[in-house]
Amino acid sequence: MTSFETSVTPSGATVIRAIGHLDMLAAPQFKALVASVVMGEHGSVVVDLSGVEFVDSSGIGAIISGLRTSREAGSSFRIANATAQVLAVLELTNVDRILPPYGSVEAALSDE
Repeated sequence: MTSFETSVTPSGATVIRAIGHLDMLAAPQFKALVASVVMGEHGSVVVDLSGVEFVDSSGIGAIISGLRTSREAGSSFRIANATAQVLAVLELTNVDRILPPYGSVEAALSDE
């Protein structure tokens, strides 16, 4: 089962921590959550992937959708703490070239 935890930093960015599988079952919920965040008061998003054990093409699509939604709203979107499996998929799909993963949430937040 996949879950998402959100928190708002003192600077106003929203950190979304994904836990479990980011796959075809979780992708719609993730996309809706990102859209809700960027359309609300907290536009900047950092996705903490440290709890993601598995990502498939639907999950990658959801991450790209989050990037697109954020850019269209004028917000920033970053990913951080990717696990080895997630990093491998990001590299294989070349998503790491358009959305470079940060080593930590703090590093992603400091680059705003």
